[in-house]
Amino acid sequence: MTIRVVESAPSTTGLFWRFWLATTTSKTGSMLTTVALPLVALTVLHASALQVTLLAAAGQVSWLLLGLPAGVIVQRYPLRTLQVSLELVRMTAMGSVPLAWLLGALTYPHLIVAALVGGAATVLFDIASSTFLPSVVDKEELVARNSLVSGTEAVTQTGGPSLGGVLIPLMGPVGVLTLDAVSNLVSALVLRTLPQRRAGKQTREKAVVLIREGWHFVVRHPVMRPCMIWATTVNFVTAALLALTPLYLVREAGASATLVGLVIAMDGVGSLIGSLVATRLADRFGTARAIWGAGLLGGALALLIPLTTSAATVWYFAVGNAGFAFGVVIGSIMARTHRQIESPAELLPRVMATVRFVSWGALPAGAAVSGVLATTLGLRPALWIICAGALFAPVTLLLTRVRGLRDLSAKSAA
Repeated sequence: MTIRVVESAPSTTGLFWRFWLATTTSKTGSMLTTVALPLVALTVLHASALQVTLLAAAGQVSWLLLGLPAGVIVQRYPLRTLQVSLELVRMTAMGSVPLAWLLGALTYPHLIVAALVGGAATVLFDIASSTFLPSVVDKEELVARNSLVSGTEAVTQTGGPSLGGVLIPLMGPVGVLTLDAVSNLVSALVLRTLPQRRAGKQTREKAVVLIREGWHFVVRHPVMRPCMIWATTVNFVTAALLALTPLYLVREAGASATLVGLVIAMDGVGSLIGSLVATRLADRFGTARAIWGAGLLGGALALLIPLTTSAATVWYFAVGNAGFAFGVVIGSIMARTHRQIESPAELLPRVMATVRFVSWGALPAGAAVSGVLATTLGLRPALWIICAGALFAPVTLLLTRVRGLRDLSAKSAA
């Protein structure tokens, strides 16, 4: 009698937690860089206000350059191999800054190039990650898993900048960038243990045809289109605010590097709270109402931010930052889950790429516009204009059929 030993496939739970560990490690390092990179420009290279905001824009401009083809690229390569390779690229980009500094060769153009390369790798990595998650999570668990992922990101958004604020006085902003490079390496090693996954069926269609299919699916969808417009508005304001935050707090409010890190970390506090209540809000009020309702509350709280005039009043900035992030993360969870559920498997990478091309393409525009406003009008007037724009995002949804929906479902919107 022959006994066959059949190896069981790894459980989706185990795969998810390895995926979670890798992305969390990488995100933590990235949040350290959020504080450290602009401070390298400010304190080491003595960059101007416009140069600091352009540096922020350089890290995001790849969403405009690679956003649409990213979905096709992700669909044509094994996800594990692609993600591991991209983490190594990001490690090299961020690790080159401390090396150049040690050699006495660090320049502002070097920072721009590092931000551009790291940003390009991030575009592809994020699309791949969004595509991988539905392959290891049951459809009915997606809202909960997306809430967990968003909650974890919120913790890293809180702990990363806070930790950066503590480490910068000890290691310097250049030294902190080394930790980001290490986090990318650790993430790559963990991702290497995952099985290969591919995004839907393989096809030999031309890239332009595949891109067009994803684009038409989104722009013709009665719910995804207005949600994409909402996300675009939110990202523009978020990028503009993030680009001005270290500049405003250091030069206008006289805050220390540690305090800057703590204030930026309040974004994570708001995101964490939002992710914890997102599922309950969706169950009680519906996913559509949750987006615009939380958005109105967050936009109103964002108006507290410009009331900060000194280190003593920095709590206005902190509370406003947390409130705005609260509304944004709830909307992000609802919209992302809706796309993952409603999109056919073979279209999902291109749907995610289309939405992120448009919405995340607003990131460099927001950062650049904030620099122009700060240079022409001054830091405080620029901050008022940007924070007022936070209320515009939920208004874009209230002007569409989403206003009359309870849930973001295709059946409800038909």
